[in-house]
Amino acid sequence: MARTTVRPVVRLKSTAGTGVTYVTRKNRLNDPDRLVLRKYDRVAGEHVLFREER
Repeated sequence: MARTTVRPVVRLKSTAGTGVTYVTRKNRLNDPDRLVLRKYDRVAGEHVLFREER
């Protein structure tokens, strides 16, 4: 049986001030109230925090 799950697209903006945005599909297993994720910023060349734009 196929299950249909609604996975809204979430836009993440780098807190490094480089203007990089990261688009991801919200994972139901993650905490829905989590506003910050740690991802790789290509411009900064390191892992920085990305904040959700809500």
